[in-house]
Amino acid sequence: MSIRKKEKLELELMSYIDIAYEIIKEDKKQYNTPNLFREVCSLLDLSETEFETKIGDFFTALSTDKRFILIDSVNWDLKENHVVKVIIDEGEEEDAEEDSIDEEDEEENKNEEEIDEDDYSDDSIDDMDADEEIGDLTIINDEEIEE
Repeated sequence: MSIRKKEKLELELMSYIDIAYEIIKEDKKQYNTPNLFREVCSLLDLSETEFETKIGDFFTALSTDKRFILIDSVNWDLKENHVVKVIIDEGEEEDAEEDSIDEEDEEENKNEEEIDEDDYSDDSIDDMDADEEIGDLTIINDEEIEE
């Protein structure tokens, strides 16, 4: 059913963004933010004051809704009406080879660091009882901290 033929009560149950989605889908054309929101307001019989107070929130909602896409920084359209084109640059393959060589060097350095850390580990700390560890602590109050 056409969005313009729906009853006002049914439209009031829909969000502004859902109404805007139906308008663009039905009309199959792009709208700028004010014109799209004017269409929504006319369907809901909203006043000019309501238009002015709610257009900012409407723009924010359009910007965050994944169904919409902004074309040429002016007009909104549905993302489903556009094809994403992926271009693979041949130079990227050479960069990928260089990255893999760097990763191998980093892995070797990491393994060397792990060996060095093992040589210097102190097992005596692990052997201490919990009571001995707590016994070395000193308790200070807030007044001593401020001094």
